[in-house]
Amino acid sequence: MSRENYLFTSESVSEGHPDKVADCISDSIVDKFLSEEPEARVAVETLTTTNRVILAGEVRGPESITKEVMEDCARKAVRKIGYEQEGFHWKKMDVTVHVHEQSSDIAMGVDAAGNKDEGAGDQGIMFGYATNETKNYMPATLDFSHKILKSLAEERHATNNEELGPDSKSQVTLQYENGKPAKATSVVVSTQHSADTTQERVREIVLKHVEKILPEGWLPPEEEIYINPTGQFIIGGPDGDAGITGRKIIVDTYGGAAQHGGGAFSGKDPTKVDRSAAYVTRYLAKNVVAAGLSDRCTIQLAYAIGVSKPLSLYVDFHQTGQVEAAKLEKVLSNIMDLSPRGIREHLGLNRPIYERTAAYGHFGREPEADGGFSWEKLDLVDALKSEF
Repeated sequence: MSRENYLFTSESVSEGHPDKVADCISDSIVDKFLSEEPEARVAVETLTTTNRVILAGEVRGPESITKEVMEDCARKAVRKIGYEQEGFHWKKMDVTVHVHEQSSDIAMGVDAAGNKDEGAGDQGIMFGYATNETKNYMPATLDFSHKILKSLAEERHATNNEELGPDSKSQVTLQYENGKPAKATSVVVSTQHSADTTQERVREIVLKHVEKILPEGWLPPEEEIYINPTGQFIIGGPDGDAGITGRKIIVDTYGGAAQHGGGAFSGKDPTKVDRSAAYVTRYLAKNVVAAGLSDRCTIQLAYAIGVSKPLSLYVDFHQTGQVEAAKLEKVLSNIMDLSPRGIREHLGLNRPIYERTAAYGHFGREPEADGGFSWEKLDLVDALKSEF
């Protein structure tokens, strides 16, 4: 039996965290390629450090996207985040581009040819998860952690507040009672700030965002709200710590409340099942829970490089299911084409919609009119209900 009463914690990091700066840059380059050629292939990694950005990876797309264009994407992404600091400045940073053509061996396995359908861009396992403990079917600990930082960032951008910098982290611990979140027992927020801003002022600014996001009556005792617990956070972002694409995969997904296949999302076009299959498993799990078939649901898919059909599909209801998991596995395989091509076409993934996913989570967001976050739609609910 699973435990009903326990403490659980998740963390988030802001768009200005060094790893997230790298994710934002990588995804801005994905968007650039897809905006000019929807079938482009992109796998770009970013390293950020003191006034330096290094890009590396493999692409196949229009020749118009040169190294200079990719450098411009990096500068625009950093400028949008808000870095104009001595140790990291969008205009002054050195950008080096080591991006080359995609391997012909990989292309041969992935491309459709003759009777062969498009294959997966790599082998791997991908997990999707949903829970009915929040309105957006996300773990509450991660949902609150994301929203605190997003609220802080929105104020910083809207008011040009120079007291706080772009780099911040959050962590929320919740008390679960009878399997449901009941209150917060501690909150941690560390945020970069100017040399002229006192810690008392930092606490005043941050605390109102914590109070805004947590439900009424959930605020922990004052001594359990840790804001800049080291006492000072002036040097931040890539100047304070190096950042690399794909190093915050638990923040990107479910905050540790569910499994992760290990593959990062950012910097990859949607033929890479690390990204597209993780999106579709979330999509399926969310629709399963929204249809009332379970309170919690984890779905796993597995692929082989160059092979179009998934090797396996697994459903786990975490002892909350109202139907047979084995039957649902068959239904899901029939209700949707889970080949890489089928996923991309069903969710409309060959669009420039990825830079916006790089910070504050790939899941739990609102579907957007231009196709962004299409994997958050609940358009399979009626079909699932009719099957059962």
